[in-house]
Amino acid sequence: MSWRRALKDTARSGIAVEKKRLEPLIAVRGAAGLAIVIALSLWLFGPAAAASSAFGAFQAAIATFQRSWRPRPELAIASGTSLAVSTFLGYLTISKEPLFLALLVVWTFAAGMSWAAGPTIGLIASSNVAIMLVTVTLPTSVAQAAGHAAMMIVGGLVQAALIVLFPVRRWGAHRDALADALAAEADYARRLRHDPVASFDPQPLMEARNAAAVTPRQARRRPAELHGARGIAERIRPVLASLADPAMGVPAEGHARDRVRELLASAAALLDAAAHAIRHGEPVAAPPAALATFRTPDTGSILTGAPYRAMTRLNTLLQDVVETAGGTPQQDVPSGARGTAHSAESDGQSTSGRAPTHPGARGTAHSAPTTRTRPTFLALIPKALKAMRGELHRGSPITRHATRVSAVAATGYILGTWLPLGHGYWAPLTSVMVMRPDFSQTYSRAVARLAGTVIGVAVATGVVQAATPGTLQSGTLAVASAALMYLLMRTGQFATQACIAAYVVFLLGMGGEEWTQTVPERVLLTLMGGLLAMLAYAVYPAWETPRLRTRLADWLAAQGPYVAAVFGSYADPSVRDAPDVRGALLTARTARAAWHAAVARATAEPVRHRGLSRTAADDAEDALAQLGRVAMLLEAHLPERGATPVPPAARFADALRESTHKGAKAIRERRVPTWDAVREALDAWETEDTDAVVRNTATLVLDTLTELSEALDTAVPPMTLDGTAPEKPDGPRDPKDSATR
Repeated sequence: MSWRRALKDTARSGIAVEKKRLEPLIAVRGAAGLAIVIALSLWLFGPAAAASSAFGAFQAAIATFQRSWRPRPELAIASGTSLAVSTFLGYLTISKEPLFLALLVVWTFAAGMSWAAGPTIGLIASSNVAIMLVTVTLPTSVAQAAGHAAMMIVGGLVQAALIVLFPVRRWGAHRDALADALAAEADYARRLRHDPVASFDPQPLMEARNAAAVTPRQARRRPAELHGARGIAERIRPVLASLADPAMGVPAEGHARDRVRELLASAAALLDAAAHAIRHGEPVAAPPAALATFRTPDTGSILTGAPYRAMTRLNTLLQDVVETAGGTPQQDVPSGARGTAHSAESDGQSTSGRAPTHPGARGTAHSAPTTRTRPTFLALIPKALKAMRGELHRGSPITRHATRVSAVAATGYILGTWLPLGHGYWAPLTSVMVMRPDFSQTYSRAVARLAGTVIGVAVATGVVQAATPGTLQSGTLAVASAALMYLLMRTGQFATQACIAAYVVFLLGMGGEEWTQTVPERVLLTLMGGLLAMLAYAVYPAWETPRLRTRLADWLAAQGPYVAAVFGSYADPSVRDAPDVRGALLTARTARAAWHAAVARATAEPVRHRGLSRTAADDAEDALAQLGRVAMLLEAHLPERGATPVPPAARFADALRESTHKGAKAIRERRVPTWDAVREALDAWETEDTDAVVRNTATLVLDTLTELSEALDTAVPPMTLDGTAPEKPDGPRDPKDSATR
């Protein structure tokens, strides 16, 4: 992508306004907390302290809107407290410019590194540095600075108290995550009716798993319907795929296929009903026709073998998810449909270390449940420091971001102080607020902040000139601007930045500053700060495009052990130390998500590919996704203890594990991976009389690996004497030959 097009696309995304579900009650609650803090500060300390403390309450409310599964009161208190510490330390050094500049560099670098611990912590830390640049100018003594810091903490406490006293849709985010996972599986079931090999994006399941991790306090208060449904939903997905895929026994057309379509439609209806009930905290209104579909007595004569087993397991799991969601009384559940709902943990794992893929698998369905725990905020500190230390190396994008943002903040502060504009902190404030570890977010936020600042300042200036508000009126207008910002926060950066600009103008006006003292320099310095941020990324980038091969190799290195673990489960079902299929699956999902995030970032970057074209990346992605889907089909029918062993599966699993490890290394080194060991294990397997379904699935695995090699075989052919490329032979090249070139 050219720079011109990249800038055009990022600018368009920056000023775009998205249609999102608004949450007016939460916005009103945040604005009410801000109003309480401003009124209290005006009454006790005066306008300057009110302006300073208002920033604490304002930032604390913003923190509670972030995408986090933590209790919202914790986020508010942590945000207000950290801002208070930043402001007090900043005031102690503001009188000595070199010392303050050193503090700004260290503080900004630490804020940049905090993105390693997650976007919520990174955003709070970056916002604290930006707001500190404003609040350190308000006190006039150390005692006043301490008082202002204390009021910032009070602002966070007020917002936390309002969340506790006036909860709005308690557990709403957790309900939405679980409901979205069930709704995604319902959509998957419908798509399987028309496309038996349809793909499935596991991102909703990953979000639901993240939401299932709770703090000890949350674990005591979590609603019952959020306990086990996700674990059951995880086991539904492979069963749906197994029931629909023609490779598992149901012909592409005919009476059996029609029956499968009926079952999939009913499964989708039941999953949608469970999702609606969980989202709204209501009993499940299970459609009677959907329940009756699974009770049709002639199903056994239509479906046989693996499809019939899949139908039986799907019936059991659907009944369990409906019961767990709170809609079906225990006495109404058909015989044989009980036994897994209450044993399913929030993580979908049992204490034996092996995930029960279906009721009774390996005897783990009735193991004692466990709960995925999330550390408290204090316990999170050492984990965050460990994550930051892990990213503290030269090639890390996080380290490059921290270096960029600290250098730009120092440069912007020096330039803003040197220029005869006054209020020089607006330049570094803008840079810190817009800079992110990736290119597209940095540039789109810079454009959004500039455009939003111009609009917000223009509107606020017009109001100030027309109404000339006093202290109380300015505070009221500031609260109204903040309320509008809270309401529109999820619609895009443009609207958010416009509201913030108006909020700051009104708030500083409450502190006694005329609009003419802040507006002109604010616009000019905002422009300078945004340009510095954009220039810094161009000079010292952290492009994702050159790392795509590494991301792809990581995905293959994670996908291989998952597929090998599934085959290893068939080798000897009586072995207690069976491969951890569930753990390997989660690792593969994480690698897949990292790949997709990298591709999304690389798509917006104005750089050429380095060794992996877009076509090759798409084809390789399809091959690895197909590899995971093939393994998922087998995962739906993992054998129980005592089932007939399949010894060749062990040799195939070992060869697959070793070959994918070597293949990942080959991809990183820009070579085409080969699969000789896997092919030899499959050839030896075909001479033995074992489970045909497992053996045929192994053949599909080798086919997908071969497709991966063909996708990566993008070597440029040698040129002939006349400068033209020789004709390619018909058919795909042998990956083995490609690797030797």
